[in-house]
Amino acid sequence: MSGLLALLDDVAGIAKVAAASVDDVVAAAGKAGTKTAGVIIDDAAVTPKYVQGFAPARELPIIWRIARGSVFNKIVLLLPVALLLANFAPWLITPLLMIGGSYLCFEGAEKIFHVLFPHGSQAIEEDMSVKDPGHLEEQKVKGAIKTDFILSAEIMTIALAAIEAPNLWMQAATLAVVGLGVTIAVYGSVAMIVKMDDVGLYLAQNALTPIGRGFGRGLVRAMPSVMKTLSIVGTAAMLWVGGSIIIHGMEDLGFTWLGHHIHDWAYAIGHSVSEQWVGAVEWISKATMDGVFGLAWGFVLIPVATKVIGPMLSKTPKAH
Repeated sequence: MSGLLALLDDVAGIAKVAAASVDDVVAAAGKAGTKTAGVIIDDAAVTPKYVQGFAPARELPIIWRIARGSVFNKIVLLLPVALLLANFAPWLITPLLMIGGSYLCFEGAEKIFHVLFPHGSQAIEEDMSVKDPGHLEEQKVKGAIKTDFILSAEIMTIALAAIEAPNLWMQAATLAVVGLGVTIAVYGSVAMIVKMDDVGLYLAQNALTPIGRGFGRGLVRAMPSVMKTLSIVGTAAMLWVGGSIIIHGMEDLGFTWLGHHIHDWAYAIGHSVSEQWVGAVEWISKATMDGVFGLAWGFVLIPVATKVIGPMLSKTPKAH
């Protein structure tokens, strides 16, 4: 009996330690999550554009598929890789992030290029053909998950750098909490955004007061403009995040000239206005310059991607 009581006492002690560890994980995840706020906002701004043009009934299923892909990206692919790199090959993190940043710059610049210089492409026309909505949905979901992978890699890397964990288990648990929390926050917000027009329609038809019905009609009228604005914000966000990743990566590799000049220019612009606006103006100036650099770098990458990398990938044998 004394042995059983001792065992129960040990179990209780283990439970207390486990509970304390859970508290530590939650606290560390909260601290790490705040460091990724900027990229989270970018992720939320980028995603709604992937459901534009689809029937309302397909919006939530598409978002759910992207969210599942995002969890797979963060937990199954990125979490173990991030831990391995951080503990065994930290020197690889910066080059890999710069490759991801270059992809974001290319994707953002390509969208702007097609707006400025619209031109036909047989492959694009086939992919976007409404004759095959199922194929179009598959392409959109794959593109969204691919973009999410880059943003998720940035989120997980920033979070990992902010974690002050005593061991590998704590790092893994905290990263998992951050990854799941970010995914729920981003795609929950996106789901609410894209279904807001349906909410407006319901209010317009069923609200009990004229004010409620008027508010519903206002939502319905406003949502096309909101979605278009989010699409623009999403493109700008890709350029900003991609450009900042490249610039920070160059600084980590010893090429500090551009990063220092952008910092100095943003500081000068920020301190040219009233003191109460210094922080906001400085941040906006730096983000704008990072985005302009991202756009320029993306334009450089367009011919490389379309004339070299694209044809190489198209020649790769595909499984049937």
